[in-house]
Amino acid sequence: MNVINLSDSNSIFNQYLAEIRDHEIQRDPLRFRKNLQRFGEIFAYEISKTMDYKINEVKTPLGIAKVPKLIQQPVLATILRAGLPLQQGLLNYFDRAENAFISAYRKYDDQGEFHIEFEYLASPDLNEKVAILSDPMLASGASMEIGYKALLQKGEPSHVHLVAIIASKKGVEYVQEMIDAENVTLWVGAIDDEMTVKSYIVPGLGDAGDLAFGPKVDSH
Repeated sequence: MNVINLSDSNSIFNQYLAEIRDHEIQRDPLRFRKNLQRFGEIFAYEISKTMDYKINEVKTPLGIAKVPKLIQQPVLATILRAGLPLQQGLLNYFDRAENAFISAYRKYDDQGEFHIEFEYLASPDLNEKVAILSDPMLASGASMEIGYKALLQKGEPSHVHLVAIIASKKGVEYVQEMIDAENVTLWVGAIDDEMTVKSYIVPGLGDAGDLAFGPKVDSH
């Protein structure tokens, strides 16, 4: 699996990364969601460079222009709920893409331990298509693994791009181990070294879902 970290080079991406981590700016959920969308747009642009194109002739008012166009739009998948603004950013660029939605959540036991529970998948056929699976945070890596394996129930994609804004080092290593496939690329915006016992990335940014849509009642 190839891992691409966009923060390895300086770009406007890092400006938005600084904003999304800033606890003062986080107080504005509209700004938070907008930055999630911006990340999706930047990831979409970068991923688009890896896709297949063919030359098309486009008639202009003054003649014919030969322009490369995508052969096939990808399928955009996300894990509810935090992934929705990130997916919208991807959809802003891949604006004719099909979409898939995965419901997964943390299920806690009486000791406060949790595992990721998969509930629901709505997806088109994925055979021989490029799929982009997005989730803002890659902490333990379990949600991304479950989402990826859920998508494979709908076919065999030609390539799968996994997208996360902030990942933990442990999460990246876990995904590399559990999704050992040559046709998978992991795209991240930053990799943080630490993670708490409850699988929150440090320094991270907190709970992306709560910051985007408001706090929820815990299920434990």
